[in-house]
Amino acid sequence: MHTLQRFDPWLGGIAAVLFILAVIGFGAALPGYLPLAHPVALLGAIGVPNARAFNAVAFVLPGLLAVGVALRLLARGPRTAPWSLRVGGQMLLLSGLAFAAMGVLPLDASDIESRASQYHASAWMVWVLAFVPGAVLSGLGERRVTGGKRLAVLHLAAGVLVGLGALVLQMVMPAPLAQRLAFVAWAVWLALVLPVARRGR
Repeated sequence: MHTLQRFDPWLGGIAAVLFILAVIGFGAALPGYLPLAHPVALLGAIGVPNARAFNAVAFVLPGLLAVGVALRLLARGPRTAPWSLRVGGQMLLLSGLAFAAMGVLPLDASDIESRASQYHASAWMVWVLAFVPGAVLSGLGERRVTGGKRLAVLHLAAGVLVGLGALVLQMVMPAPLAQRLAFVAWAVWLALVLPVARRGR
């Protein structure tokens, strides 16, 4: 168990790197793909070359690793942790599952109104609606835990930035760019959260 725990700080970083490299690499390999004009999910859409590989590397594996990160955060919480910290951790776990589901339920690029596209959109929305309040609640809870101030700032900043990118900025900038800002904020949080948690307590 102690040997496995030594790898805890790497879980989120591995997930973030997998996601970012997959988006960059598969995007560069797909003819006509424009990062500022096309959503990330198009790289894994039904009928797109190498879509299954992209979905596995960019969504499923990072999502499952994010679940592992959430479980480690829950396990590290003190027994007297405030309810907001416990509930927030559970919502972060749900967001990881939803992120993985985006790869299992790919977009249908030929029919944006199809059932497949609706399922993908639902997984995206569950990810957002679970992560944003989960991160905010975790941040509020960490503020009440000894040594949790830095982690609280990280949680709160990530929750706000993902919420802005996913729900607000799409009204004032191209949706693919706003979506990428949300993904980057999540990836940075994912890479930093366990190392910060480990140093803080």
